[in-house]
Amino acid sequence: MGLIARAVEEAGIPTVSLSSAYDLTALVKPPRTFFVNYPLGHTSGKPFDRQNQTAILKEALGKAGEITEPGAIVALPYVWDDLTWLAGA
Repeated sequence: MGLIARAVEEAGIPTVSLSSAYDLTALVKPPRTFFVNYPLGHTSGKPFDRQNQTAILKEALGKAGEITEPGAIVALPYVWDDLTWLAGA
């Protein structure tokens, strides 16, 4: 998605990306990215958790204009409450 975001930006359309794969995102360097330390596939939160999903989206969109350096990755403070995924369980 980062490569697509860069192409869209080149066409003059601002983009915002969410990522849960920091290392890969750093390699691709999308124009504006917010990192959420959630398991892959759950970047905007758990299924049906509208409150958390909405909070992530509102924060990312609200802070998008604050990113002035292309390729910057800003970590959002959300924490997945079940950390077993970090241990590969």
